[in-house]
Amino acid sequence: QVRLVESGGDSVQAGGSLRLSCEASGYTFLRNCMGWYRQSPGKAREGIGILFPGGAASHYADSMEGRFTISLDSAKNMMYLQMNKLKPEDTAMYYCATDAACTYCSGDNCYIREPYEFGHVGQGTQVTVSS
Repeated sequence: QVRLVESGGDSVQAGGSLRLSCEASGYTFLRNCMGWYRQSPGKAREGIGILFPGGAASHYADSMEGRFTISLDSAKNMMYLQMNKLKPEDTAMYYCATDAACTYCSGDNCYIREPYEFGHVGQGTQVTVSS
């Protein structure tokens, strides 16, 4: 079955960087859409970004683009989230997720799915940023 295991969460000071890892197994790695999202206590889930199958294309939330970068290592079945210039408001549990489709269509329009809508998600890794 599909299994996702995140790691790399830590406590850092504002302005620092972290790289989160997501080890994937149980499916054909390059065929699925993959992404990251986060959630803080009392707040809604917040999509960070997704990679289309094989990393052919990417899509980031407007608020995340520029500081956060998602990448793949297909040889290791790993996905990464590089986070730079971290802020206290980045404190959250970070989750990786995967599903077969990156988009959904309604009528004549197609939309990019949020990563928290994907069918498979890991257990999360905690990131805490102090000021």
